[in-house]
Amino acid sequence: MSERKPYPTDLTDRQWALIAPLLLQPTRGRRPQPTRREMINALLYMARTGLQGRMLPYDLPPREAVYAYWRSLMANRALEQLNDALRVQIRLEEDREADLVTSLLTVNRSKRLKKGSLWTRPTQAT
Repeated sequence: MSERKPYPTDLTDRQWALIAPLLLQPTRGRRPQPTRREMINALLYMARTGLQGRMLPYDLPPREAVYAYWRSLMANRALEQLNDALRVQIRLEEDREADLVTSLLTVNRSKRLKKGSLWTRPTQAT
């Protein structure tokens, strides 16, 4: 695919460096003509603009290829794994607990303690 003018929804080089190792690697056969990055750019374009696949601009990969790539990502749960990995990374950058379950329990516990819920011991008046 020839160089094209980037869309505002396209991944930056830094963003691509973060997610490229987390995406599915081709296992066999020839290299795909539209690159994985172009496929992700097309998916981001569709998600951001809310348009249907048939309305993809001509300089993005064909809609059939984009749809097939999206289906493979969904079938392998790659988008969930990507989301989980990025969430952990963001939490670590913000100096918070990386484990989502632990952090949710901590947040819920602190909310209950503030509200004085049934789970807290009543204070004894002396």
